[in-house]
Amino acid sequence: MARPVCVFRAGQVCSMAPAVNAITGYHIILNARSGNRDVDGKCAVIRDVLGSAGSRYRLHIVKDARKLRETAIRVVNEARQDGGAVVIAGGDGSINTVAQAVLGSGCVFGVLPQGTFNYFGRTHGIPEDLAEAARALLRAEVRPVQVGLLNNRIFLVNASLGLYPKLLEDREFYKRQLGRSRLVALWSALVTLWRSHRILRVRMDGEDGGRDLVTQTVFVGNNALQLEQVGIPLASQLDNGRLAVVTLKPVGPMAMLGLMLRGAFGKLDAADSVVSFAARELTVKPKFVLSAWTKVATDGEIFWLRAPLRFKVASEPLLLLKPPA
Repeated sequence: MARPVCVFRAGQVCSMAPAVNAITGYHIILNARSGNRDVDGKCAVIRDVLGSAGSRYRLHIVKDARKLRETAIRVVNEARQDGGAVVIAGGDGSINTVAQAVLGSGCVFGVLPQGTFNYFGRTHGIPEDLAEAARALLRAEVRPVQVGLLNNRIFLVNASLGLYPKLLEDREFYKRQLGRSRLVALWSALVTLWRSHRILRVRMDGEDGGRDLVTQTVFVGNNALQLEQVGIPLASQLDNGRLAVVTLKPVGPMAMLGLMLRGAFGKLDAADSVVSFAARELTVKPKFVLSAWTKVATDGEIFWLRAPLRFKVASEPLLLLKPPA
């Protein structure tokens, strides 16, 4: 029997995850709508790499994004029965959906990044090139990865309310019109930030007490790379069972564009209108609103949740197939 790998997480006892050579094969879910749409080409690359290595695998192609969740649940059940790893080939939103099904199942999780920004994969050293990512999968090690929770929804990169979900919503609109690229995402952000935005009045309660806040957005980060790129110096806190909380005081369009430039140069935290801190748990209650439902976003996916909104670190990690350092 293969020796299990003992993994530790802050504030948690040791959990036992299977060694990579104990994995019987790979159940690969491919989101046909992530990245470029050359599904046949992607399948050919995966077959070539895994077939050449003599690895067992099964491809599950999802052409309708609405069926990704039910496919993930079914594939996780199959993987539990045969000892295989569950792998998602898709962007951060697809990764989130499949990880939601994997978390707590005992299955090992793998990623073949195919999105626009690929923050999750890049943070963990997983190549963006599909062939390289598939080869990295074969030599990966099982490592625990911190998972954030917003009520009953997980997030691996970030969760937010206010301006940030609006940015994502507009970005998807422009991508449908102009194509999926980082340049289109940048143009969309410029257009969105130039407009006026609704001000949030919220009550925030954490381990350090409560505060009433007037802000344009509440952003909770769980991804070191994204935080480092914009200049929020809280990335090291993510290894200690904490989340990075960023809020933005109300500012005008010109000041907003200035903040975007600061973020582009990795100096966002130096701005007076940006407030950031680390927290293990955080409860956000919108004030003076007629409805208890609030528009939120997790890892690029937008939906509505009933307040109060509770952010925290999940009690167990995701067991990720991660390339050796």
